Amino acid sequence: MEENKVTYQTIDEYIASYPQEIQDIMIKLRNVIKEAAPKAQEKISWQMPTFALYGNLVHFAGHKNHLGFYPAPNGIEAFWQELTEYKQSKGAIQFPYNKPIPYELIGRIVKFRVEENIKLNEEKLSNKSQVNKSNQ
Repeated sequence: MEENKVTYQTIDEYIASYPQEIQDIMIKLRNVIKEAAPKAQEKISWQMPTFALYGNLVHFAGHKNHLGFYPAPNGIEAFWQELTEYKQSKGAIQFPYNKPIPYELIGRIVKFRVEENIKLNEEKLSNKSQVNKSNQ
């Protein structure tokens, strides 16, 4: 039996599927992410809005009572002291809708993830270059 599961093609479609007050939060979050990672590409991955630069940076998702923000485990570990009031798991943070969303903190987490992905990409390119030189 096939489920009638909604699939999203764009972040705009995803955001539009939520009530207006949640859309407003998601639009502001999207703008914060774009400001912190202006070169990141937008896509839908795992049916969530995703921003990628040399790999996935962050995802977000709407839930009944909170906004899920997924900056990868390193993004959470680097800011754990500022995230103690929020429910978390290894790679996710829950920002309740009934509390102010910490957009400034989210922006800093995104910038951290950008720097991390750029560094990992540079290391990857450096390693490839060294392998190619040794094969000559």
